[in-house]
Amino acid sequence: MPPPEASSPIDLDRLAAVVRDHPGLLAKRAIGAVRGAVGAPDAVTGPGDDGAVVEMPHGGSLVVCGEAIHPPFVASDPHGAGVAAVLANVNDLAAMGAVPTAIVNTVVAPAPVAAECLRGMADAAALYEVPVVGGHISEHSGEPALSAFAVGNADRVLSATRARPGQELLFVCCLDGRMRSDFPFFATLGPQGPRLAADVRLLAEAARTELAAAAKDVSMAGVIGSLAMLLEPGRLGADVDLDALPVPEGVDLDRWLVCFPTYAFWLATDRSQECAELFRSAGLTAAVAGSLTDTGVLNLHRGTDSRPVIDLDQEPVTGLWD
Repeated sequence: MPPPEASSPIDLDRLAAVVRDHPGLLAKRAIGAVRGAVGAPDAVTGPGDDGAVVEMPHGGSLVVCGEAIHPPFVASDPHGAGVAAVLANVNDLAAMGAVPTAIVNTVVAPAPVAAECLRGMADAAALYEVPVVGGHISEHSGEPALSAFAVGNADRVLSATRARPGQELLFVCCLDGRMRSDFPFFATLGPQGPRLAADVRLLAEAARTELAAAAKDVSMAGVIGSLAMLLEPGRLGADVDLDALPVPEGVDLDRWLVCFPTYAFWLATDRSQECAELFRSAGLTAAVAGSLTDTGVLNLHRGTDSRPVIDLDQEPVTGLWD
């Protein structure tokens, strides 16, 4: 869908407030507690990026990551939570330039809930063409818990350490889907399903061919909050052009900016047109929707009007990089 017409009313102050107050973004501050357990952060070896990189002795890199799924979501839709557990891990690997190799899980839940979680994981694993190779399950009558962990291989890693001022921000997504009414999740699994495995592996191709330097998958922090996480390690800023940002038809901009899509990524690149063509040739949407700066401030732009959303010199996103 093309961006909204410039004449359509958009309240930038309200949008900036919606992004800043988004619970999915505010929840990322808890990540800073990791520093007390594992020491100083590192955007390559972890903690700090979508996955941690382990250099292999004979070349290439192993990327490892993990995700815990929001317990109320597990309780209300265990099958969807199982799908999300695979989806989140595969997207994290993709954002690091890795091809998914295997997934393991832990499920603690009543037996029927656990069974649905595992069925959801199996369904998603088939779509993404990545095996679930093991895990742990405990029957439990209380609040359910679901986590999953994944490994992937990368010829060349996409890392926040390679993001630089002056690079363009390419927004890549699938817009053929629907927004859930109960959770801020934009689902494209149905329409995108037959090509989802190939689509998610395009980021590894962008990394291998050096079409992109860094990437971040759009997750619970939302479209703008996830970009802020990409900026945080280097205290970079960004100017986001809302007129250029792709938005699904029928979805309000304020909901889109804070949702978790099945397939959406920010890529920092010096070769934006070539990179965009890689994704467009697969039927995906790709648009240059901003650029990186050295200001430390993430701004939303609409024509000549702009508003700051986050000043990384003044406030943390995760707190890892204080």
